[in-house]
Amino acid sequence: MAKKKAINDYGTGIPQHEMEALARVLLPEIEKFYASEEGQRQFARWKEEQQLKQQGLSMTG
Repeated sequence: MAKKKAINDYGTGIPQHEMEALARVLLPEIEKFYASEEGQRQFARWKEEQQLKQQGLSMTG
């Protein structure tokens, strides 16, 4: 008898079909946000913060 391959839920306990349904709802909204002007600004700021962290600096301090 073939063993069913275990799907890693990363410890959430959320069934795969529910994760996929959630992704179908959230992904278009996330894409819309990052395509917006505000989303672009926030992403640019996040990237800048990440670069500063890599250099050992902080924008807040």
